[in-house]
Amino acid sequence: MARLADYFVLVAFGPHPRGSGEGQGQILQRFPEKDWEDNPFPQGIELFCQPSGWQLCPERNPPTFFVAVLTDINSERHYCACLTFWEPAEPTQEVVCTEDTTEREEEADEGGPVQLSPVTPGPPGQLFAPKTLVLVSRLDHAEVFRNSLGLIYTIHVEGLNVGLENVIGNLLTCIIPLAGGSQRTISLGAGDRQVIQTPLADSLPISRCSVALLFRQLGITNVLSLFCAALTEHKVLFLSRSYQRLSDACRGLLALLFPLRYSFTYVPILPAQLLEVLSTPTPFIIGVNAAFQAETQELLDVIVADLDGGTVTVPECVHIPPLPEPLQSQTHSVLSMVLDPELELADLAFPPPSANASSLKMQDKELRAVFLRLFAQLLQGYRWCLHMVRIHPEPVIRFHKAAFLGQRGLVEDDFLMKVLEGMAFAGFVSERGVPYRPTDLFDELVAHEVARMRADENHPQRVLRHVKELAEQLYKNENPYPAVAMHKVQKPGEASHLRRAPRPFPRLDEGVVQWIVDQATAKMQGAPPAVKAERRTTVPSGPPMTAILERSSGLHGNSARRLEVVRNCISYVFEGKMLEAKKLLPAVLRALKGRAARRCLTQELHLHVQQNRAVLDHQQFDFVVRMMNCCLQDCTSLDEHGIAAALLPLVTAFCRKLSPGVTQFAYSCVQEHVVWSTPQFWEAMFYGDVQTHIRALYLEPAEDRDHLQGGELSAREDERSALDVASEQRRLWPTLSREKQQELVQKEESTVFSQAIHYANRMSYLLLPLDSSKSRLLRERAGLGDLESASNSLVTNSMAGSVAESYDTESGFEDAETCDVAGAVVRFINRFVDKVCTESGVTSDHLKGLHVMVPDIVQMHIETLEAVHRESKRLPPIQKPKLLRPRLLPGEECVLDGLRVYLLPDGREEGAGGSGGGPALLPAEGAVFLTTYRVIFTGMPTDPLVGEQVVVRSFPVAALTKEKRISVQTPVDQLLQDGLQLRSCTFQLLKMAFDEEVGSDSAELFRKQLHKLRYPPDIRGTFAFTLGSAHTPGRPPRATKDKGPSLRTLSRNLVKNAKRTIGRQYVTRKKYNPPSWEQRGQPPPDDQEDEISVSEELEPSTLTPSSALKPSDRMTMSSLVERACCRDYQRLGLGTLSSSLSRAKSEPFRISPVNRMYAICRSYPGLLIVPQSVQDNALQRVSRCYRQNRFPVVCWRSGRSKAVLLRSGGLHGKGVVGLFKAQNAPSPGQSQADSGSLEQEKYLQAVVSSMPRYADASGRNTLSGFSSTHVGSHVPSPRARVTTLSNPMAASASRRTTPRGKWGSVRASGRSGGLGVDVGSRLAGRDMLTPPQANGAPPDPGFLRPQRAALYIIGDKAQLKGVRPDPLQQWELVPIEVFEARQVKASFKKLLKACVPGCPAAEPGPASFLRSLEDSEWLTQIHKLLQVSVLVVELLDSGSSVLVSLEDGWDITTQVVSLVQLLSDPFYRTLEGFRLLVEKEWLSFGHRFSHRGAHTLAGQSSGLTPVFLQFLDCVHQVYLQFPMEFEFSPFYLKFLGYHHASRRFRTFLLDSDYERIELGLLYEEKGERRGQQACRSVWEYVDRLSKRTPVFYNYMYAPEDTEVLRPYSNVSNLKVWDFYTEETLAEGPPYDWELAQGPPEPPEEERPDGGAPQSRRRVVWPCYDSRPRAQPDAISRLLEELQRLETELGRPPERWKDTWDRVKAAQRLEGRPDGRGTPSSLLVSSVPHHRRSLGVYLQEGPVGSTLSLSLDSDQSSGSTASGSRQAARRSTSTLYSQFQTAESENRSYEGTLYKKGAFMKPWKARWFVLDKTKHQLRYYDHRVDTECKGVIDLAEVEAVAPGTPTMGAPKTVDEKAFFDVKTTRRVYNFCAQDVPSAQQWVDQIQSCLSDA
Repeated sequence: MARLADYFVLVAFGPHPRGSGEGQGQILQRFPEKDWEDNPFPQGIELFCQPSGWQLCPERNPPTFFVAVLTDINSERHYCACLTFWEPAEPTQEVVCTEDTTEREEEADEGGPVQLSPVTPGPPGQLFAPKTLVLVSRLDHAEVFRNSLGLIYTIHVEGLNVGLENVIGNLLTCIIPLAGGSQRTISLGAGDRQVIQTPLADSLPISRCSVALLFRQLGITNVLSLFCAALTEHKVLFLSRSYQRLSDACRGLLALLFPLRYSFTYVPILPAQLLEVLSTPTPFIIGVNAAFQAETQELLDVIVADLDGGTVTVPECVHIPPLPEPLQSQTHSVLSMVLDPELELADLAFPPPSANASSLKMQDKELRAVFLRLFAQLLQGYRWCLHMVRIHPEPVIRFHKAAFLGQRGLVEDDFLMKVLEGMAFAGFVSERGVPYRPTDLFDELVAHEVARMRADENHPQRVLRHVKELAEQLYKNENPYPAVAMHKVQKPGEASHLRRAPRPFPRLDEGVVQWIVDQATAKMQGAPPAVKAERRTTVPSGPPMTAILERSSGLHGNSARRLEVVRNCISYVFEGKMLEAKKLLPAVLRALKGRAARRCLTQELHLHVQQNRAVLDHQQFDFVVRMMNCCLQDCTSLDEHGIAAALLPLVTAFCRKLSPGVTQFAYSCVQEHVVWSTPQFWEAMFYGDVQTHIRALYLEPAEDRDHLQGGELSAREDERSALDVASEQRRLWPTLSREKQQELVQKEESTVFSQAIHYANRMSYLLLPLDSSKSRLLRERAGLGDLESASNSLVTNSMAGSVAESYDTESGFEDAETCDVAGAVVRFINRFVDKVCTESGVTSDHLKGLHVMVPDIVQMHIETLEAVHRESKRLPPIQKPKLLRPRLLPGEECVLDGLRVYLLPDGREEGAGGSGGGPALLPAEGAVFLTTYRVIFTGMPTDPLVGEQVVVRSFPVAALTKEKRISVQTPVDQLLQDGLQLRSCTFQLLKMAFDEEVGSDSAELFRKQLHKLRYPPDIRGTFAFTLGSAHTPGRPPRATKDKGPSLRTLSRNLVKNAKRTIGRQYVTRKKYNPPSWEQRGQPPPDDQEDEISVSEELEPSTLTPSSALKPSDRMTMSSLVERACCRDYQRLGLGTLSSSLSRAKSEPFRISPVNRMYAICRSYPGLLIVPQSVQDNALQRVSRCYRQNRFPVVCWRSGRSKAVLLRSGGLHGKGVVGLFKAQNAPSPGQSQADSGSLEQEKYLQAVVSSMPRYADASGRNTLSGFSSTHVGSHVPSPRARVTTLSNPMAASASRRTTPRGKWGSVRASGRSGGLGVDVGSRLAGRDMLTPPQANGAPPDPGFLRPQRAALYIIGDKAQLKGVRPDPLQQWELVPIEVFEARQVKASFKKLLKACVPGCPAAEPGPASFLRSLEDSEWLTQIHKLLQVSVLVVELLDSGSSVLVSLEDGWDITTQVVSLVQLLSDPFYRTLEGFRLLVEKEWLSFGHRFSHRGAHTLAGQSSGLTPVFLQFLDCVHQVYLQFPMEFEFSPFYLKFLGYHHASRRFRTFLLDSDYERIELGLLYEEKGERRGQQACRSVWEYVDRLSKRTPVFYNYMYAPEDTEVLRPYSNVSNLKVWDFYTEETLAEGPPYDWELAQGPPEPPEEERPDGGAPQSRRRVVWPCYDSRPRAQPDAISRLLEELQRLETELGRPPERWKDTWDRVKAAQRLEGRPDGRGTPSSLLVSSVPHHRRSLGVYLQEGPVGSTLSLSLDSDQSSGSTASGSRQAARRSTSTLYSQFQTAESENRSYEGTLYKKGAFMKPWKARWFVLDKTKHQLRYYDHRVDTECKGVIDLAEVEAVAPGTPTMGAPKTVDEKAFFDVKTTRRVYNFCAQDVPSAQQWVDQIQSCLSDA
């Protein structure tokens, strides 16, 4: 029973003490005046009864009513029912408030409650003051309060004849029951009657209609988010203009939260003066009048629900976790069925008559029922996760959160996690966890209805039925009796508030009221207390929990088989069948990823533990520990599946004997897991164990009692859960005697205490590392370090801290490190002990005792561990696989010896045995080596089924592009280890995990060394330089380094301090002289006078101080002429190199030595091809107009059309573009008079006029008469095609007269027909301005002339913006859009990731690879390059010259120019030609290899931009389309692609010839070689290798001489280069030939038995074996066979190339005598002329088909089958028919001699044969050469004399080894290897002469 009302208060308006405009509330009277003992008077009522503030009103408003809620310090809620009415203000009040009435009026309008009826103002100036009647109660009977206060107001207003004091006295003394469903009728003594209905159950909230109203106001989604927000402890603020609605909404939200209770701030109506409460940091549910909405705007973390507007605003920074699916969607749909039943029927064709909707009250209960079901589903099975920690004197219950989440399968769920951690749930556990208490609807639901709810899930109607049933119960709880007696309460008349009240509310008589109250109190004390006995029962637990959503664990679905494997493996281990166990172990480790397998493992291991101990031998111990580690690896810190909990007793049970008295337990090997340092894990474990022991405590006596009555009962006892036992004990507790109670309490307390000691030991086992000197373990563990700082102990100022500190200080003698570890562990354990003991009610004495014990426990354990650690070190280490040493190149040295690592599989699935099948080569166990040249991994696969395969993966250090630290699991132990991921631009990826034996310092050292080698500070630190510099065999050590002599001799006449100037932009202009390849300091011989026709008109210029060339310059010149470019220019007929000074004037171009000092352009070669008419001194000025001074120079000339290809850097702002742009310059001629642009214009003019076809048509080529063109109206005649562009007026005039657009004029002509579209306009990105002619491309070249410009300048679109075309069609600009170097860099990065992904793609299969390939845009860039190149080829082919002038002229320009030459000129498609092309365009013209390859520390930031690789890819694309046009094989391109990045050779180092000269690299290659010296040039290496093996040769090479290639460039025609994707794990990249395992011999060679090769079968694995090695093509195979036969016959094997050439020749001859031979053109005719793709054709014949290889373009093959078969037979016979004996020629004496070449040629080593029979001295290229290179007839020899070494002779030979042979024609200079052999040669020749 309780009082209906505690206090009645009358509050009125009073002046504000500080005299401000606002008033304040004053309590006039309160009854009773004394506080009740059980319920003190609440503070702040005067604020709450006028929440908007106390203000006077100009009108009399109708009375208002609302209920505010106050919460006192004990969390008790007080309901304050407030009825406010207005009375005329007294004069004193008015005086206070006259200052700003108007302002207050506005406020009143805003803040006042809703005005219900029209108001009429009183007399003018009359103000009204509010007065409030307040009823304070602890019961929520709002309607009764409304009626009671209304009655008091009515008596006052209507002047009824009833004493107010009596009414109030009766109200205060009214006693009603709290619950039980009874009705109580009350009367206040004014002829009134009210019926009060109490609810059936006290625990269920009363909501009336508030929930239904809340849903109506806000809608389903909004209410659901408010519900989740309140549960997850966010701040919720309601806004409304109505106070009643605010309190209803808050009540409704609270009702939805049942069975959880909201325990934070709850203020349904917050007064305006307390608005700052909203910025509190704690969660709340608060209601505020909408008038104060502005004040709530700046609250950043508050969810605002506007009830009037129906919106919920969630700030950006707030994340409300939604309900877990499928509950979210299910709840949503059920709510919509309840709220809108019509929705289901809305689409029916014949809707049934609409069912009458539920009443609002009923709908309210249905909505609550939905949420009640939701909680039952969410918390189903929660009682199974309760831990009974204590039963007496009061139950202590803990909830095992991790186990609950794990078993529900909601570990990842944000919502449930937050709910379980919240205060409301903690209250729920302490209130509802109690096992013996009254139960309610929720307990029934969660225990018995879960199965039904699960079954109903997919049947909406059944769900609805269940909801309605629950709603009935809820409704019945609030309204148990359907017929309620009518209330009878007087109300005031209509508009009574407008009538003049007879008087203000009277002052009441306190005495009368107090007397009534005292009377009632006295009566109450006399009556016996009406205590209704609560019906307490054991709370039902319900069924065990199930997962909320059955998630199959994906891969581990077929778990029965896996569990079988786990069981078998464990039984093998314990039976000692170690080999069997070892085979199963990988499968077990894989299976242990699944939860079921981990549970199975713990159960199986438990079976092998007897009496808490299991002693194993070393191997068994090792296996068990590995499996435990694998299990724990996937445990989170919460251990939600209880795996760590199950293993905890096992790790202290399994052990092995290390030596007598020293035992090692498993716990010392499984410490590296995060779960052990998580306090929550230990607490849950502790409480679980305590529960078990306390349950046992109460079961023991029962078992003693019952065991006589048979085993049945005791078995039932065993099944009783701890909660059942506790419930029973709570029931019996009141019946026990005091002593018995004391005894039980003590027993429980000592149980908890003993467990605490046990756990202190357990924790020290798992937290103290085996080697206590290592504090690494503890520091790295998440838990311990963090816990130091943030103690989560309940006893904040606990003894733990102080004891631990004293422990630290006492142990000052200890080693500092161990004390650090011990101290941390002691603190950790003390905190734990503090927390659990305080919660479990352990006495403080016991707690103190524990704190003293903990340090001793830890210290004892440390001492035990020291012995174990010492003994475990003596164990023989586990046999790890032997480290395989990698093979090294000559000169390559190991920097870091092998670090043990695991090579892990990356995103490419081939190696890991993915969907493609094949063995799982990865993960592999081995070591990583770092050498001066490479990073190498060698090892063996960890999968024992793969066998003894060696896995090698390596890449050059220089190719490293990215190095990233990773943390990965080792494949064997499943431990988390540090690792490295190294990615290289040669498309290798090393993803490694370091073995645990590799310390972090070793790993760090590896990284540092790698970085040092990758980015040496200077280019001289690269492998190409360091290789062999210290000692090269076969050469006496020189005093200086290689580059010494040339630089020293140059120091006098070169730029001083060369080293310093390498990096500088501009060199002081001094005489600069590149070194010749050998200088001995002697004056040059006289006959070297005229080496190059140097320009006669040498004008004084900035370049050469004197007009004559000095002798030293001449040497330089000779070296320059030696360069590749000059050989090529001579071949193309671009420059004459005659030995006279007279130069053929007819030549249009000349070789200019203007840049021989590299003073004009640092990045150009020394000799350049320029127009004949341009003087050298003009070039300096021209160069200024171009970026990097790279002015246009000729690099190729078409042999057919004589058009030339020029290259340059992009234009600066001034220059041609400036000329074209400045059309509206104010003074004609002046703006352009700058000499640079004039020179440039002249220069372009000279280029145009040097072309033969335009020279005749252009009249005079000079620009001397350019002044005449200043006439504005000058229109040139058709003949005079040349005019200057220096006059803007003339240009514009001529443009007006020539309206024809020029963009459409570049049309594709030529044989291909592939480019029918207008190329120029396509590339320029414009539409054609002129329609194409009807007949397409005109056949007559003369007819082309009016349409075509003589010179097309291909430039960057951005750079040529706004340029108008030249009207006179001499040159024309073709703007194209090209990509920049940085785009190449970004694209390559993405290409690397696409081809060599770091981890497997989310969706396996080719789609993801193709998608990432497309994203990289690499093929798009190749498409653009090919497109531009084909355009240029077309233009050149049609006779126009082209200048490519893009970017700085060294990246894309180089790519385009090289591709154009490759497509146009078949010579560049040979091995020698391609080498020339690369040397000329890439090396000489200064492509910045070092900069683009980031070769040194300086380039590290710029990153890698593989422009050259992109060019090679383009060549590869062309190769695929024209496989018969290239002499070299695809392997050659890959070889160059690999080595341009590897820095093994010096060829691709440095950025220009100038830098190479600085380092003395350029001409040293010309020097002689001695012995097996390492190759420094990649070309030399290719030459050497080509002699031994045809790996670079393309057997299908059959070129057509005139063929210009026009490849298709669409992306669909391009293929991904297999260089990016292929891999050979057997030997690493195949591009370092020496490292490949011997030459590619046929497999039978390796077998001693030498059986027939046919029977030998060999498995070729993808990505492991090299296919070309395992399965060479037929021709290579035959050539190898031939060599083998030759060696068997004891003959010196012939070079493969000679054999091949002879076979080809023989086959050519063979087809001709046969009349049936057909020329090959017939063979190929079926294929389109420009696209012969394959050299193999199948010929069908009457007898059968034979395969005929088209070896050469003019080879014939039989037209019939028999003919071709005969041919095939004959061609094989020729292979064996070339063995002729060497006696056919007489060799009297032979050996190697160095011979000085003819004029300007270097010394070369040749094989000389002295033939006495034929009387001649022959020489060959090398010993086995069959073709004689030259003959000296001895008849012509005049004398043989000792010679002197000339320039360029071999350096290390004695001077006496030189001799000369003088013939009638010339003198031959020879040099033997040493003096005796020279003497012998002289004697032999002399004797030969004398014989003659």
